[in-house]
Amino acid sequence: MAEAFKLVRERFDRVGILLSGLCAVHCLATLVLVAVLGLGGGILLDPAVHRVGLALAIVVGSIGLGLGIARHGRREPLLIGAAGLSLMATALATGHGPAEAALTISGVALVAWAHWRNVRHLDCDC
Repeated sequence: MAEAFKLVRERFDRVGILLSGLCAVHCLATLVLVAVLGLGGGILLDPAVHRVGLALAIVVGSIGLGLGIARHGRREPLLIGAAGLSLMATALATGHGPAEAALTISGVALVAWAHWRNVRHLDCDC
């Protein structure tokens, strides 16, 4: 049972890192494409894409980070992740634009770092 729990936790952290990276790439690519080339405004800047993506990332991040503290008991990843999740939640409440992108990128960077810290503690016998 402990091995299954460990596997689920590791997967949530790895999916969280992947979602954080994809989100950051999406935000940066969208800004570059729209600003430099004037392309992609209709699809890439659709607020629904951001709302769904951020909501999914917040759920995965919360579960993965919560499972991490349950396993290794270290609060550091949870605190880093909570700061990132707060920025991401603020981005959801912010109007679509550069402020939302800045909040999102900052938030996903913190959440990815927190997931990485969880993966690092995966084999910890704490």
